[in-house]
Amino acid sequence: MQLSDNILDQWETIISEVDKENVPLECIKKMVFKLPGSKQKTINIHTLVKQGLEFEDIAKLVSRTMEELNPIDIDFVVDIASVAQLVQPETDKILKRL
Repeated sequence: MQLSDNILDQWETIISEVDKENVPLECIKKMVFKLPGSKQKTINIHTLVKQGLEFEDIAKLVSRTMEELNPIDIDFVVDIASVAQLVQPETDKILKRL
């Protein structure tokens, strides 16, 4: 399903308000681990999926990376299109009932 730019903009606003601890891995493009000394390590989830890795394996990789690096903070690059495609059909069903 192709979504318009306007709908994606609306989803970006909604997603910016979500606590990052509650974001499913399937909705993340990249994870950026902030490390001491202004260093960082990035895991490109989108690329790993394209290479054929399953989300279960990616989750193990992320957990192992967190244990090994003990990051100061973690930033996510959210895949807005993935989120919208997951949620928009249900939103449309609900709105049709109103």
